[in-house]
Amino acid sequence: MQIASSRLVVCRLPPSESIPGWAVAGEWWSVSRSPDELSIICEEGLVPPGVAHGGRWRALRVEGPLDHELVGVLAAFAEPLASARIPIFAISTHDTDWVLVPDDRLEQAAASLRAAGHYLGPSPSAARDG
Repeated sequence: MQIASSRLVVCRLPPSESIPGWAVAGEWWSVSRSPDELSIICEEGLVPPGVAHGGRWRALRVEGPLDHELVGVLAAFAEPLASARIPIFAISTHDTDWVLVPDDRLEQAAASLRAAGHYLGPSPSAARDG
């Protein structure tokens, strides 16, 4: 697993809203639309005032690409974090999974994952400084 350096937030817009330019201006972003909402995960500093958003998250990338037939990949990361009472926000892409953890719990999340036998790339403090 590697720790992304960007601090992220999860934004909620009405489902009819177009994808705004600020949402995709950074290096890290993800957009999902459902009949109920437009969800945008993007870099914290890009969100304009007045846009509903929550959390300060850090992304942990599962090494990929992953075979789409694999079973339990996300559970292997979610279970130790749940045992440590660390909330997650999961995102899957074509090649891999991303597990977002609260920024202020990154050290604890990294320790929990390491204790469960997972290898993490840069230490949380090095990633936060980078």
